[in-house]
Amino acid sequence: MKYFVVSDEDRRLDTATRRTPRGSFVALSDGVTHYELSGPESGGLAVLVGGLTIPLSYWDALAARLHARGLRTLAYSAYGRGYSDRVEGRYDEALFVRQLAELTSALDLTPPRHVVGTSMGALVAMAYANLHPESVTTLTVVGPAGLGERPRQQRLLRNDVLAGFVARRFGRKLLESHLGHNVRDPALSAQLVAMVRDAYRYEGSLFAFFQTLQHFPLYERQDLFRSTGKLGLPVLLVWGDDDRVTPISHLDTVHELLRPRQTHVITECGHMAPYERPDDVGDLLASFTVPHPERLEP
Repeated sequence: MKYFVVSDEDRRLDTATRRTPRGSFVALSDGVTHYELSGPESGGLAVLVGGLTIPLSYWDALAARLHARGLRTLAYSAYGRGYSDRVEGRYDEALFVRQLAELTSALDLTPPRHVVGTSMGALVAMAYANLHPESVTTLTVVGPAGLGERPRQQRLLRNDVLAGFVARRFGRKLLESHLGHNVRDPALSAQLVAMVRDAYRYEGSLFAFFQTLQHFPLYERQDLFRSTGKLGLPVLLVWGDDDRVTPISHLDTVHELLRPRQTHVITECGHMAPYERPDDVGDLLASFTVPHPERLEP
């Protein structure tokens, strides 16, 4: 798809706009990444890998809980999200896995690390673990994408011309409709929409969103779950019981393929458990990251 800017993208990411947000920036091979490394320096490091739409501020409440439990956190915005660059390349799995690998390398963060991925970020985290298993001490997967068949509407986006038309004409409405299904609590949902909407005022944001829908394999990823399960990593699986984006009906399949050490279903919780129930997820994660026995046999 040819790079485009829609009418309500009235801001441009540059040195001036990047003076305002907290956190730090680093230039990687595909572009600049916005990140925040915080929490007790002596604590184990949890790397937080976000989903399809979210900026790093999504993780704030969970990070605070993890800090209180003695863990350090690295949160970052994926390319096309938050204050990270809108790249003009292909928004596929390789791009996001490369960003994660290069970011941790550039910051010289000693492995192994606790890697946490939610939704699409769970797929990125698993793909990263398959490429760099020695860098991962535990893997936490929350409401993972990757199962079910690709919806007919999304299959239509494989056509660049049609995808460009839909993105320009209906992109903002489709984005906010997607966000509306993520969180059960209306007040939290409004906060989420406001957070993402603000970040999507930067040029190239909807381009990045639709490029990701086109080129990132969000469905039929059983092989990735299976190969991750065979790594022998300690895996924590967390799911909201009212997840309307990645339905919990896939729980048994994920459990069979991923072979998690622990599985927790959070009641009265939607798709974004780290955002909706940060204390519950934080406590589960902090307890899980205490020293484990040796890895399971692959």
